[in-house]
Amino acid sequence: MRKRWIALIVVAAVLLVAVIGVYWAGRSLFHMPTAKGVDSVIGELGGKRVLGVFAHPDDEQTVNGLFWRAKQQDGAYTAMITATAGEAGHQVPVVARQQDLGIVRTAEALKNSFNLGVDEHEVWDYPDGGVPDADEQEIVDRLVAAMKRTRPDVVVGFWPASGATGHKDHMQMGHLTERAIAQLARDGGAYTGPGHLVYTISPTPALSMFGGEQGRLVVENQPDPEYAMSAETGKKLEGWRIHASQEDYLQSAYSLPAWLVYLLWDQEFYHVRDLAADPLR
Repeated sequence: MRKRWIALIVVAAVLLVAVIGVYWAGRSLFHMPTAKGVDSVIGELGGKRVLGVFAHPDDEQTVNGLFWRAKQQDGAYTAMITATAGEAGHQVPVVARQQDLGIVRTAEALKNSFNLGVDEHEVWDYPDGGVPDADEQEIVDRLVAAMKRTRPDVVVGFWPASGATGHKDHMQMGHLTERAIAQLARDGGAYTGPGHLVYTISPTPALSMFGGEQGRLVVENQPDPEYAMSAETGKKLEGWRIHASQEDYLQSAYSLPAWLVYLLWDQEFYHVRDLAADPLR
């Protein structure tokens, strides 16, 4: 009997070591060694007013931790702009008539940002998948007007050459956000733009392994992040439940349930541009 118990203990120990090894190997796929761990990126930058500029409903899922902590810990005023209603999206699962999807996803985005404590959120009506074909100056002018009204000292958005996922709408909104900030600086006036532009960065090892062609595009074109912070994974899971039309996106895209993805991917990564030292032109 004693030998049997010893054998069971040895087997259990081996299994435990194997599980821990698999966990840390998986977690390493979502680790960025250049990034310094901070409690809050906005707190680190001294931000008091934060504006996020995105392309689609559910894009804010990439920045849950940043916005949640900006509000709850740093007491910042937070706002978001989403350029499209996401009407061309693929439903996973199907929750509405496709012709009504833009209405549904607009509501999902507004509910999710409310759940993150965001003070205000505009969802615009540019075509989902067609942002690169829309009038660039019109979008820039709308972004300039929104920034003059909300007066952010930090703007959060997409790196133009990669867009976090390789989506062309993401990349174009990143580009136009930079254009709007540059225009504000050139125009002068009472408000000349934010002090920092913060880009959301995707974990390179995971994209290299699972991201396919678009993942490679992102890996080859995004900068290394300077900061890592908690992803507030509980808020991310809540967010996918709120985004009911996209709730199974991670399972569909990566064949992994959301809870398992966030068990491994528990940090958000950011590249920060100090616009006083490195202005946009």
